Order: sequence, then structure tokens, then C-alpha cells
Amino acid sequence: MQNDQALKQAVKEKYGEIAEQSSTQNAASCCGATSCCGGDEVYNIMADDYSQLEGYHENADLGLGCGMPTAFARIKEGDTVIDLGSGAGNDCFVARAAVGEKGKVIGIDFTEKMISKARDNAEQLGFNNVEFRLGDIEQIPVTANKADVIVSNCVLNLVPNKTAVFKEIFRVLKPGGHFSISDIVLEGELPEKWKAVAELYSGCVSGAVQEKDYLAIIDQAGFTNRIIQKEKEIIIPEDILLQYLDAAEIATYKSGRIKIKSITVFAQKPAEVKAACCEPGSGCC
Repeated sequence: MQNDQALKQAVKEKYGEIAEQSSTQNAASCCGATSCCGGDEVYNIMADDYSQLEGYHENADLGLGCGMPTAFARIKEGDTVIDLGSGAGNDCFVARAAVGEKGKVIGIDFTEKMISKARDNAEQLGFNNVEFRLGDIEQIPVTANKADVIVSNCVLNLVPNKTAVFKEIFRVLKPGGHFSISDIVLEGELPEKWKAVAELYSGCVSGAVQEKDYLAIIDQAGFTNRIIQKEKEIIIPEDILLQYLDAAEIATYKSGRIKIKSITVFAQKPAEVKAACCEPGSGCC
């Protein structure tokens, strides 16, 4: 298995290529890489339709998400919102419509070409309260207690150290702030042979973890009031499965014992974060 840095580099290179493609090309390629699918029919089995949301701008939508976290994020006018893995700016511009002129939106992405594309989009739209920063979301380039809301759309499944990301989200959120994150998770163990299929047709899901483990990471980071706001199963079309699996393997997949799911999760940073206890007998605890 590749180490974390090698995985990150592979993701960076891939999404650098994606930044230069249209949303139509990305939807047609299922996982955002040109000509990865084969066959004549176009499938877009992950992304939700943003086009009816206020603030939507087609040039910023590369069709790479697996949910609509900004639609569930309870963003208020004047909020500071951070989007992790902001791509060409799609969720940032939707968030900007909610925060208004008095709010601020910061997009974080570690792919230079995505940052450049997002900045070009923001400039064309004349937005002076939307900023894009180059950085790794395992070390978010934002000071502590900055954000009212954090969103992310189908990005954490690509990150090797998810525990580090949620610790960073906790650090950057203001006390009482919250996140809404859409991501890919698994139910049941995905055999090694199947991971290649999922990678092609479910947004490179090989980095996804079991749903129960994903939720446990959130809880262990200190968040409260966690709820799943939306979930949907990712269905791989049978004619695609036939290219990779035999009849018995397809039957096992269809039995429901193995599921690839998109979930949108909400959780809050407590309004009062307890400090570590002092020495026994000091009277400070």
C-alpha cells in the first residue's frame, strides 16, 4: 500500500487534471478522470443537482461531489464559512449567497490548479468576501476559533488521516460552531478486487472507511449533537459491474451485505470546551 505522501501526491495530480476538465467531462468519467469508465452510456451516480440553489454558478461546478452540504449547513447571514477541498468554488459560492456581504467564505484546497480556477471564478463574479487558500486540510491554514460553519463535499474520503482532519475542524470552529460534511462511507468489507471498481465509479472510494468508524472519529474529536442529515446508497450500474465482476460476485453485491454510501453529517463544537484538569488537590477542577 502506498504511504500517505504518495497517496496525497496521486490525488493532487489527478485533481490537477480534473481542474482543466468541464463538469460534463467529469460526470461522464464517473470518478473525474478522463476515459476511466468505458462503455457508451454516461453515468453520474454520485453528484447531486446544485443548479436550483441560490448562489450556484455553473463554471464552479465540476460535478465531483456526493451530496449538498451547504444546503444542510444552517448558514446564517454574517457567518464565516470554510469549505474544505473547495475545488473550483461551487460550495463556496452557494455559501456566499447565504452569508451575504457581511459574511466571509474561505475555500481550502491543496491543488494549485483548483485554487487558480476558483480564484478566476471569484474574480469574474466580483466577490470580495470569498477567499481561496492553498493548503492541506490535515493542517488547515486558518487560525483557531475562526469559523461559524465548516462544509466539505466528498473530500475526506481522499484524505489518509481523517482523525487529523476532524481535530483540525474542531480547532478552527468557534465554540458553538458546527460542520456539515458530505462524504463516502462503507457498510461491509469491500474486497480488494472491488476497490478498483469503486474507485472508478464512486469517486475513488478506496480511501473511504466503515461508517461506524467514520462517526466514531467525529465523536472522539469532541463534537456533540451529531446527526446524519441525509444518506443515499451509491448504485453501480450492472452493465458496468459486468466488466469487472463475475455473476456470483454481482449477486453478493446485490445482496446488500456490502454498501457504498454517501452521508451528510452534522455535528457541533461545544459552546464551552473543557480544559484538561489540573493536578489533584490544586482546587482548579
